[in-house]
Amino acid sequence: MAVYSSEFQLSTQGWNDVHDVTPKVAAVLSSANIQNGIATVFVPGSTAGITTIEYEQGVVEDLKSAINRLVPQNMHYSHDARWGDGNGFAHVRASLIGPSVTIPVVNGNLRLGTWQQIVVIDFDNRPRTRKICISIVGE
Repeated sequence: MAVYSSEFQLSTQGWNDVHDVTPKVAAVLSSANIQNGIATVFVPGSTAGITTIEYEQGVVEDLKSAINRLVPQNMHYSHDARWGDGNGFAHVRASLIGPSVTIPVVNGNLRLGTWQQIVVIDFDNRPRTRKICISIVGE
């Protein structure tokens, strides 16, 4: 069983900024030379998340709208009252989406659906540089 780890950085704008990282993850998988196993993509921090969607402008806007409806920015968050940084909504959004996604690796390829891409969403209320960690386990 082989384990391969890598990471890259991503500049984001915050405020539900969505980035397709599928090509970067596929490039890491190619470097790993692992044919069958699993790839886990993880974003450290508590105001960003990772999921899969069809990375198409309509779906991206629909996702942003849904997130805004589920966890509105303009309500009371105890985090904001305690820390005064105004990003309580970002913490809640990130916890609902989650910090990672795991994708099967089959014959050296990510086993994603035809219209499925891996996306990082930065929910914070300011631009950030995010570290994206990738671990691939297999043979």
